[in-house]
Amino acid sequence: MRRRTLGTQGLTVSALGLGCMGMSEFYGHAEEAQSIETIHRALDLGVNFLDTADIYGQGANESLVGKAIKGKRRQYIIATKFGMVRDPSGATVGVCGRPDYVRSCCEKSLKRLGIDEIDLYYQHRVDKEVPIEETVGEMSRLVDEGKVLYIGLSEAAPQTLRRAFAVHPVSALQSEYSLWTRDPEEEIIPVCREMGIGFVPYSPLGRALLAGKVLDPEEFKRKGDSRLERYPRFQGGNFEKNLRLVRGLLEVADRLSCTAAQLALAWILVQGEDIVPIPGTTRPRHLEENVGALDLEVSDEDLLELARLFPAGVASGDRYFEAGMEMLDS
Repeated sequence: MRRRTLGTQGLTVSALGLGCMGMSEFYGHAEEAQSIETIHRALDLGVNFLDTADIYGQGANESLVGKAIKGKRRQYIIATKFGMVRDPSGATVGVCGRPDYVRSCCEKSLKRLGIDEIDLYYQHRVDKEVPIEETVGEMSRLVDEGKVLYIGLSEAAPQTLRRAFAVHPVSALQSEYSLWTRDPEEEIIPVCREMGIGFVPYSPLGRALLAGKVLDPEEFKRKGDSRLERYPRFQGGNFEKNLRLVRGLLEVADRLSCTAAQLALAWILVQGEDIVPIPGTTRPRHLEENVGALDLEVSDEDLLELARLFPAGVASGDRYFEAGMEMLDS
């Protein structure tokens, strides 16, 4: 497994990470035993970078990750997040970046994960009501106390990154990035490179649609999967238009004798050595398929073809509904 460095503070991780969110919520039922098997299989394959958050499953995902890494803690790099607030029903009710809240969340995450320090601690979304200097100032104190090793932000605007970095070095920015979400290329990735901040794309497979395995929205309904309700790109006419993009990707993948998921991930991986995508899965065989992207050689001609199929802004529908969109690029 190749390694990549996030930021300039010394954080080195596997070139591909594992997103753990779907093991606890949102994408239908997942078996705990199978999820833990997937986390263990990741280590066998050299994937040591695990991504979770305190809101995934209302803390259940951190507990699951903690259970999986028990006895193997030092072999994994654990990233988790704070900042998004949900009520007991699971509805997202806001964002909080108050220093006391940051500290409280960190203590709870450490306990659920069963670890003494968090390797990479992100602010999940920026709180527009709390100066970023106050939030990052508290994160910096957690670093000083040894409870956090490196800090990151998620979906933060360039100016927010600059203000945060003036308080404490930021090792990574996590934002959505894939063939059909190329927005970060315009400003975010260049600013990260200017400042020496690593970039961690979430949903690099377009919430699995770019994997080309689900071509019928009814399949999501049968699995109790919430993508149809949560994301405009999966609804109505948007879904049908986006499927045309997926079919084009499948044709290229077939010609290259690889899967659509491998091709989509390989495209991201060649965008820079400072980029570490974190595709999520609950199944060892899908994880193995994703890791195969690291060995896929994509020619300049293939990249040009993908660029023609997926120009910036090509996806039909917003990434989130209005409330979610308001939390982006803050």
